[in-house]
Amino acid sequence: MLILFLSTSLISLKTLKKVNIQDIRISGSELFSQNDVVNNSSLKFPIRLIFIKTNFLEKELKQPLSLKNVSVNRQIFPFGLRVHVNTRIPIAYGERIVNNEKISGFIDKDGVFINKQYAEKSNLESLTIKVFGWEEKFQKILSELLIAQENYELEIDKITFSPNGFLTLEEENLNTIFLGFNPNLINYQIQIINYLNNEFKKINFSEKIDNIDLTDPNNPKIKVFKP
Repeated sequence: MLILFLSTSLISLKTLKKVNIQDIRISGSELFSQNDVVNNSSLKFPIRLIFIKTNFLEKELKQPLSLKNVSVNRQIFPFGLRVHVNTRIPIAYGERIVNNEKISGFIDKDGVFINKQYAEKSNLESLTIKVFGWEEKFQKILSELLIAQENYELEIDKITFSPNGFLTLEEENLNTIFLGFNPNLINYQIQIINYLNNEFKKINFSEKIDNIDLTDPNNPKIKVFKP
């Protein structure tokens, strides 16, 4: 009983000990430093371990560090704060406008913007898709397009959201495709794009296409180059 009491007392005392920046241990990626945790959170060091709100800290870190998931745990042995991160995998180049300034980065399959400094470098050279005009409200529609790129025989080169939200694609075989403003139509529009792409390949018609207007997917308009 005495040994148990002493162990419990020791643990209680440890939780009251103050954590310093050097007591932060990060796992899951080598991209992040202790300063990234400090600069992107409201933590003020030194701080008593027991006072760190781990759930709140996870929410603070996830978006600014472009993370898919993050878990934060208080540790007694070894003493400190353990931060485990799951990074997002870039599958497209991305560009967004912040305070009238162009910010370059990357996009993952969920349509989430990844800040350049927090992108894993392993597969960046293989990226071929470029996304312009990214905004958080476009994440879902972007994800649908990027997943379609993987599931169908599409070769999307560029996805552009104009300042007013009008969506345009550039596809290797179909050239310019106007999709418009309505995000609720995207799945239907993707089906039509895939159908047209397959049919035009059969007759070698795609090389004559200038643009395709699918803003009204029930009434597609195809413009061809005139000799």
